Amino acid sequence: MPQLATAHGAPARTRRARPAATLAVTGAATAVALMNYTAPMLTLPDTAAAFGTPDSARAWLLNGTPLGLAVLLLVAGSLADAHGRRRVFLLGTLALGVTTALGAFAGSTLTFTLARIAQGAASAAVLAGSLGLLADAYPSGRDRIRATGIWGASVSGGIALGPLLAGALSLVDWRLAYEVLGLAALATAAAGARALGPDTAERPRQARPDIPGALALGLALAALLTALTLGRDGWLRAPVGLLFLASAALSAVFVAVEHRSRTPMVDLALLRRPAFLASTLGALFTGLAVIGLFSVVPALLQSGAGMSPLGAAGLFVLWSGTAFVVALQARRLAGRLSAAYQLTVGFTLSATGVLALLGGLEGPWPRLLPGLLVAGAGSGLLNAALPRLAVDSVPPERAAMGSGANNTARYIGSAAGVALTLALTTAGADAALLVSAGLALSGAVITLVLGRRPERRPRR
Repeated sequence: MPQLATAHGAPARTRRARPAATLAVTGAATAVALMNYTAPMLTLPDTAAAFGTPDSARAWLLNGTPLGLAVLLLVAGSLADAHGRRRVFLLGTLALGVTTALGAFAGSTLTFTLARIAQGAASAAVLAGSLGLLADAYPSGRDRIRATGIWGASVSGGIALGPLLAGALSLVDWRLAYEVLGLAALATAAAGARALGPDTAERPRQARPDIPGALALGLALAALLTALTLGRDGWLRAPVGLLFLASAALSAVFVAVEHRSRTPMVDLALLRRPAFLASTLGALFTGLAVIGLFSVVPALLQSGAGMSPLGAAGLFVLWSGTAFVVALQARRLAGRLSAAYQLTVGFTLSATGVLALLGGLEGPWPRLLPGLLVAGAGSGLLNAALPRLAVDSVPPERAAMGSGANNTARYIGSAAGVALTLALTTAGADAALLVSAGLALSGAVITLVLGRRPERRPRR
């Protein structure tokens, strides 16, 4: 295979001359993006009190970032593949720093939510570009498995550290967390500008942003989240039903736009590949069953068990810290367990751990420890398997798009999962736990079935 030329005419191997630096920068930026994503979990009561946010609108304080992520990830992945993964990654990291710092100065629920949406859009560029850069730096084999495992651990690490940082700084002022994270993102952008090699000049296509597709997807997701948020006050009301119908119709429009577009955000033909379908659906159910629930658990511990923010952060870190350790070690399973089957095991452990939490979110905290450890192990397996499957299930030149599709599904699921969990908690925390466990078991069945299917390459 001929080597691609870089912007300076050197062969493509110069792009991979510093893979360790690429892994360090992309892992750090991803961790900062996820810390920003999870920071409101601990500060939700204080933030809602500062803005006078009613209970029915609290989901928006958590869902701004996943909304921006879900809508822009596919666009970011396409742009990264077409115009340069380094460029998109660095622009996203810089924008994340600026928008996160601005969020600290928000004065209302609306302005805070808008700032969070902008942070999600910037994080989309970070996540889509980072896995594309890793695919370049680690073309295949055990090195890629190790790199994507470490990247998955940076996801778990960011999820763990975000609430801990926010909980600690909230003792002074909950806004400080966003100022610190903004500075961390800007510092990472500066480091990346020095450490990352140049983009390739030759790309398989020069794509324009798929604005109609992004608009249809954004409106569909906004309608879905609004329906789930309003549902806590009654699911059988006409506005809720109309919003669900609107979301379904707009999703159909998105599929039609992508099918006809010359430069789609996602190549729908890839859905014929069992591995790509397992990656996408696995990410969706990870968001619905795992991220959606545990985004709300810290607030439930504060309101139900009367725990302090730091106490709730400590228990949350038990779950997310376990996920971090397991994600780091999951590469040892790669030779014995396919990524799809690893997802099956992860979902099964997550469901088991969540069921062990039944009846415990309002009681003494020691009772929660076994469930949090088991659920954390399941989450770690999911976080390690998803990025590996995302880049392995698509052609090399579409790695950023594969990453974008995977993360889009994850954050669509998490945004819907947060809204659904908050709605279900009106019937008690156990109702949310039971639904989460059921969704996790559904994910286990789906990935098990897809893991057994032979791989078929789409026609070109």
